[in-house]
Amino acid sequence: MTALRQSAIMELEKIPEDKLSFVIQIMQGVNGLYDDSNREKKAAFARLEKLRKKGTVVDGAAELATYREEKYGK
Repeated sequence: MTALRQSAIMELEKIPEDKLSFVIQIMQGVNGLYDDSNREKKAAFARLEKLRKKGTVVDGAAELATYREEKYGK
């Protein structure tokens, strides 16, 4: 356990029982914010993955030559 976590636990032990529910709500809110940001990032990444075109290029050099031929006529 880190020193910071130990310090937090010692502070929690000083809080009266009737006030602990407020502290728990605050902690759950902070955890919720952290989890939501991760969820949002994962959802955004999933949306990007859906938009990404997946090709079936077997011969990259041949495909490049085809594009050059189309664009420059060489």
